[in-house]
Amino acid sequence: MRLNGLHHVTAISAKIIGNVDFYTNVLGLRLVKKSVNQDDVSAYHLFYADKLGSPGTDMTFFDWPRMGTEMRGTDSIVGTAFRVSGHDALAFWADRFVELAVVHEQLTEFNARAILPFEDREGQRLYLVHDAGVAYEGEIWHHPDIPDAYALRGFYGVILSIPSFENLAPILVEILNFQEKARTTWLDGETPAIIFQTLEGKGAGAEIWLLEEPEKNPARLGAGGVHHVAFRVPDVEEEKKWRSHLVESGLHVSNIIDRFWFRSIYFRVSNGILFEIATDGPGFGIDEEQEALGEKLVLPPFLEARREEIETGLIPIGKEVEMDK
Repeated sequence: MRLNGLHHVTAISAKIIGNVDFYTNVLGLRLVKKSVNQDDVSAYHLFYADKLGSPGTDMTFFDWPRMGTEMRGTDSIVGTAFRVSGHDALAFWADRFVELAVVHEQLTEFNARAILPFEDREGQRLYLVHDAGVAYEGEIWHHPDIPDAYALRGFYGVILSIPSFENLAPILVEILNFQEKARTTWLDGETPAIIFQTLEGKGAGAEIWLLEEPEKNPARLGAGGVHHVAFRVPDVEEEKKWRSHLVESGLHVSNIIDRFWFRSIYFRVSNGILFEIATDGPGFGIDEEQEALGEKLVLPPFLEARREEIETGLIPIGKEVEMDK
């Protein structure tokens, strides 16, 4: 039994109009689903991905404008790494970030992979990683300013910070069936890091990079931070097996929740780190035609009766909205 890499990463934005601009116009991702947080319908839940909305390509955001900025620290999800194909792609993005005034660092290496650290407009920590030619399972969403050969190709992995490896490494290996791939240091050359990979992991989002940072205070979640990370399983039957396994291992796990586009279970692996296991299907095409994904507000069936109320409470998001509003 194994997880098939990352399904999606969900973060927080306090400036959702600027968020749409950054992830679609700067990074060239497709807004594949415009919906609401099913537990807080006053907030958008936006999903950015490749052309198809493929699992393993999907960065999502909760729209919480009153939430303060994330206080960075340990016991938290501290970064998201996307795949790009080759050194030429990384050079293209470094130039693009200069042109568009995107906060970024110099090209460097981590675990013998070229990597480009950068941030979105709210301080979300992101990375582009040379994927060494691993096959891309999705389909590029064409952007006129970004050559298809240089486009983002889904996730490479996520970065977690923990005060001690002993707090989390056994859960990753003994319960979640990751395998330790390498021990190294983080980009600062000092922070100890362990690279974990899903068993037989390859393709999108197969890795977790675990940093040990005992000197840091616990992080406080806010805008510019990651809320949770979701891992892939093919279907509900596999998800049921995982839920039973997690419960038997002593973790507190939610019931299976129908998110309409996928089914999910949630569990904490520490006070500050929330994991999800989500099914690959039914997928974002269940309620919209593929060519029209993300163009209108879509609600799961159990919220449809409240559409007028929900729409009244949301700010407009669309091409007609000026960025300074």
